[in-house]
Amino acid sequence: MEAVRRVAPFGVAAAFAGSGVLHLLAPRPYVAIVPRVLPQRLLLVRVSGALELVCAAGLLGGRRWAGPASAALLVAVFPANVQMALDSGS
Repeated sequence: MEAVRRVAPFGVAAAFAGSGVLHLLAPRPYVAIVPRVLPQRLLLVRVSGALELVCAAGLLGGRRWAGPASAALLVAVFPANVQMALDSGS
């Protein structure tokens, strides 16, 4: 279990880094799943992508704030996951 605790932040950081880069370089699929009631959806996608990169860096650097910040970011973007599920008919 200790090995998982040591390695897990790197896996999460890799996922955040990859997703953050995609949010910034190819935002269209992400904009499509932002709930339509929210304003400035492209800006929200860019901000969330930048925050993912910040969280990835924090996780890689072993910063104490990075875990809670990553969890908060996942909670903040959860409505987009709900919107995607609703749009797909699931």
